[in-house]
Amino acid sequence: MIRSALLVAGVLAFASQLSDATTASGLSEALKVATQRAVQSTSKPGGFLDNSRIHIGLPGKMETMANGLRAVGMGAQVDELETAMNHAAEKAAGEATPVFVDAIQGMSFSDAAGILKGSDTAATEYFKKKTTAPLTAKFRPIVDDAMKSVGVTKLYESLVGQYTSTPFMQAPKLDLNSYVTDKALSGLFTIVGDEEKKIRKDPVARSTDLLKQVFGH
Repeated sequence: MIRSALLVAGVLAFASQLSDATTASGLSEALKVATQRAVQSTSKPGGFLDNSRIHIGLPGKMETMANGLRAVGMGAQVDELETAMNHAAEKAAGEATPVFVDAIQGMSFSDAAGILKGSDTAATEYFKKKTTAPLTAKFRPIVDDAMKSVGVTKLYESLVGQYTSTPFMQAPKLDLNSYVTDKALSGLFTIVGDEEKKIRKDPVARSTDLLKQVFGH
């Protein structure tokens, strides 16, 4: 705790000697690097599926249906649905960069000053506020298409059909595409936050001269 406080104090003292323009450029650079790394990490095969921190599980509303299907020997199909949902999120994550770039370019000096004095994920929180709406609008049609291309929609409909063919069983009312869209965004911001923390605390993660200048060597 003391070490962390001293580190933050040192960064702030150093940054106070820099011009507003340099500080703003440094924060923009940090966001650029963090988002590039996050998009690269989450959009690769297994980016969501194999990362326990952002892996997309079946929604709670599907729990009863999933358990019922597993009970009749359809566990593999249920697992396949979950896998396909994660692959859909990976496809969507790859399209986030243009929205991130627009938000970075719109950062003001006052935004940068507030971010620098904020928490270890202050830039990510700023980014989340600025980009959630446009990213949701951009992600939703991509997720819709990805859900179809990787077979989520067809598989889900098949599982619902199997489940509802059993007497007295009703499928949950669920917008699966919206669920995956929300989880994809949440996972992406989680990784952006991780990358921001690294840049703030780990000299090795400061991969450009500007980052080293603003955040220290």
